[in-house]
Amino acid sequence: MAVPTSILGPPPPPQTGPGSMVAWCSMSSGPSRYVLGMQELFRGHSKTREFPAHSAKVHSVAWSCDGRRLASGSFDKTASVFLLEKDRLVKENNYRGHGDSVDQLCWHPSNPDLFVTASGDKTIRIWDVRTTKCIATVNTKGENINICWSPDGQTIAVGNKDDVVTFIDAKTHRSKAEEQFKFEVNEISWNNDNNMFFLTNGNGCINILSYPELKPVQSINAHPSNCICIKFDPMGKYFATGSADALVSLWDVDELVCVRCFSRLDWPVRTLSFSHDGKMLASASEDHFIDIAEVETGDKLWEVQCESPTFTVAWHPKRPLLAFACDDKDGKYDSSREAGTVKLFGLPNDS
Repeated sequence: MAVPTSILGPPPPPQTGPGSMVAWCSMSSGPSRYVLGMQELFRGHSKTREFPAHSAKVHSVAWSCDGRRLASGSFDKTASVFLLEKDRLVKENNYRGHGDSVDQLCWHPSNPDLFVTASGDKTIRIWDVRTTKCIATVNTKGENINICWSPDGQTIAVGNKDDVVTFIDAKTHRSKAEEQFKFEVNEISWNNDNNMFFLTNGNGCINILSYPELKPVQSINAHPSNCICIKFDPMGKYFATGSADALVSLWDVDELVCVRCFSRLDWPVRTLSFSHDGKMLASASEDHFIDIAEVETGDKLWEVQCESPTFTVAWHPKRPLLAFACDDKDGKYDSSREAGTVKLFGLPNDS
């Protein structure tokens, strides 16, 4: 049974012997020109601002393809959409209808008006920000925990707690295919070319299927423990996986080999995001910071301080702005109440 990343326990002790992943994590000699340039930028743009979004914890944040809007999904059964105006997020709408937690959401890859939410209520819902209405409710077999939209915009894949992935036609809203897996499915994604489908699993593997045939192509032993999340870089050169061993590994898309890994986090890696230029990788966990690395070297570029575990991170599709959400408590009034805020890092310090 798949485990939502919000309830994973502590990591296994780090392995440091020969053959362990930590042993061959590469480090470079000195910071690159890109790292120095971005560090200079963030020195003047290191402000994080919080925006009230929900009445309970936020599980997922995602930007529309044009970067004008940010959507968030929450344990409070709703989704919210914000407009990005200069250096602030302005709440545009709250989307109600789900009967259970909204665990993950994503936008259409090329239409900035459509997004889809996956919920534990055994449905997915497609929303249109122009009408603020749910344009389709698709019933599924189980409690949904992960969702992605194919790069060509034609298919939505949704995974549930029973390790079934359903492929839904984005136009007719009917199921095209359904796959039951014999392992714990954590996160799912197409490659940028839309001809392969990737799953991370509980045995530390990455499973690759051909698409649309859904025939097994390869299974890669990526990590010694639970492989949690996967993201493809916008340039189509790399993908990254995050694991319960607290490591992030970076893979060459064409060769399917691990080129380097990042080991600055101490807890299971829950969420990853590549910057719009593919040069930065943000990763987060229960550590009280988000690690921002240079992709090509693995060098630490910056760390964003947080006061609690981070559930979700998402780089803006055009600018060095990072949206994220944490397991916050509203300490000002009631330390047991969840704050439900969305955060934005990369704002000018004087804003």
